[in-house]
Amino acid sequence: MTTPILIAKDLRKTFGDLEAVKGISFSVLRGEIFSLLGPNGAGKTTTINMLSCLLPPTAGTAEIAGHAIPGDTLGVRRAIGVVPQEIALYDALSARQNLEFWGRLYDMRGQALTQRIDEVLEQVGLADRAKDKVKTFSGGMKRRINIAAGLLHKPQLLFMDEPTVGIDPQSRRRILDMVKELRDGGMTVLYTTHYMEEAEELSDRVGIIDQGRLIALGTQAELTRVVGEQETLRLYLAEEAGAAAAQATVAAGDGAALPADGGLTLFNGLPGVLRASAIDHQIVVNVADAGEALPAVVGRANALGLHVRSVDIEEPNLEAVFLQLTGRGLRD
Repeated sequence: MTTPILIAKDLRKTFGDLEAVKGISFSVLRGEIFSLLGPNGAGKTTTINMLSCLLPPTAGTAEIAGHAIPGDTLGVRRAIGVVPQEIALYDALSARQNLEFWGRLYDMRGQALTQRIDEVLEQVGLADRAKDKVKTFSGGMKRRINIAAGLLHKPQLLFMDEPTVGIDPQSRRRILDMVKELRDGGMTVLYTTHYMEEAEELSDRVGIIDQGRLIALGTQAELTRVVGEQETLRLYLAEEAGAAAAQATVAAGDGAALPADGGLTLFNGLPGVLRASAIDHQIVVNVADAGEALPAVVGRANALGLHVRSVDIEEPNLEAVFLQLTGRGLRD
């Protein structure tokens, strides 16, 4: 039976009057990729900062590889690697020099450090750029050196906080493949993201976090049971329309002015429509039966002047779970 490497109990963090994390509890099993999925501002980074001993919890406890939080800060830091959301590199130094700096902070020296730097540079696919200054690297390459720094001391548990934010699709693909390779090699990964498709691809289990609370936890199969047999209609709108194209200046088919939610309450009134939400230039509609609801939904969108470019029909996914639990789209 797989045992937990991390156990968090009722973790809370308050900044003045703001309670950023509101009593979350979860465990991470050895050898799995566990994702914290939630929108920006949900409390993901604050949770990682508490678990990596960068922030003391206001309340609650955690244990990582047998080391207690609060209490055994040194033991925790030896057991974990951290890939922060912000790039933590020195642009004027080469890739190797950056890794030498971080390796010494882990009390690594001499030939052992040199050999380990060679290994992690190979692992992240940048061995041929070892002597180049980081300032010449693309954003995706900097992200990969950031990951290499977190792997230097062979941690038991690797925290990866939004590691693909702001990078090109090719670099993102390399990082996602790397995360799976780390898991396949025995590494345990706690991965945070607001990209539903990343959590679906990578995760053995997912914790959905919103407004500082863990609102659901389980495998993807377990979580999608929340929405039962529902399907999703995703309406892609013309760029000039946007998610808020149906503001109060647009008239509905019956002559009534649309509400500030972009007419989503009007979608909710259609037969078979369970929920609707605006996300970027899309309208996401949960329905009982996509085939039956599609004509009415598209017809209503046209009547509202929403200029639908295309429509996708999707089986239940994590975004539908988030919408079901919160009434909002994942990236609202």
